[in-house]
Amino acid sequence: MTENSRSNPVRARAPFKISSLLLRWELLLLVMLAIVMVLNGRLSEYFWDAANLGDATPIFAEKGMIALAMALLILCREIDLSVASIIALSSLLMGFAAQSGANWVVLLLVGVGTGTVCGFVNGFLVVRFAVPSIAITLGTMSLFRGIAQAVLGDTALTSYPESFGNLGQGYALPNLPISFVTFLILAVCVGVFLARTRWGRNLYAIGNNPEAARFSGIPVARYRLALFTFSGTLAGLAAVFLTSRITTTRPNIAQGWELDVITMTVLGGVSIAGGVGNILGVVLSVLLLGMIQFGMGLINIPGIVASIIIGILMVLAIALPPIIKRFVKPDAKS
Repeated sequence: MTENSRSNPVRARAPFKISSLLLRWELLLLVMLAIVMVLNGRLSEYFWDAANLGDATPIFAEKGMIALAMALLILCREIDLSVASIIALSSLLMGFAAQSGANWVVLLLVGVGTGTVCGFVNGFLVVRFAVPSIAITLGTMSLFRGIAQAVLGDTALTSYPESFGNLGQGYALPNLPISFVTFLILAVCVGVFLARTRWGRNLYAIGNNPEAARFSGIPVARYRLALFTFSGTLAGLAAVFLTSRITTTRPNIAQGWELDVITMTVLGGVSIAGGVGNILGVVLSVLLLGMIQFGMGLINIPGIVASIIIGILMVLAIALPPIIKRFVKPDAKS
């Protein structure tokens, strides 16, 4: 430290770098969300209606719950392609429980419990046989969905009690559905866990270098098993809210959701190479994609167009960060 810097500590501070601000992916997501909100408001007079906005949140809140767990998995260089199929299997068992006269509490436990068991199976197979998670969960994706299709065929289960429907259709606060409030609470809990605890820091270490993390004493296998189990738990919870909202179990329930969840996660800034990402970005991504789909639905844009836009955003999420880092150079030291 120079004599001048000792006498004037303010001058010793690093200069503000506009490049650092531009490299904040969360800021870009926030800007995109603001643009989407303004455009939606201009295109449809019904967009800013509080009741409409509240009714739009459940579908992306349910996916957002799963995205929170997916973010932790991808952060550790893992992935779970079976989450949508876990929803199908959980919904199937809830349907059978409802037919047996179970109340909403039992149905909630059945849905979450089924998801937890499925997630544990995924984690056990990945850890025990040291097989890439993309291969294991691709197999269980077909297995879990196949069971639901084999059992139900072309039929549907609809005998759910009215009290159960209140979970997915009810409101915790005016214009704030229970599912959306649940998503926000989970996001805060997972965000604090990741950013403020030793276990969260260990996840970043595993994502950056699993072997180094193992040699430093971190039980990598236990973390992987726990993360897959947690992913199954939140998929089971999403199954509860989805089944409650539509009060129907079909074999194609939540078909294709795994791709939407992965898109939300990667668009939220969680690197597919592992070790980079945070929950704030995932939450902003969930809101962004949800508002895009809601806005296009209001002006009757076909769903295929929404898929194209989401695909473009997915590509941008992967390609844009390294491009920005290449062309937006850090300011030179004075």
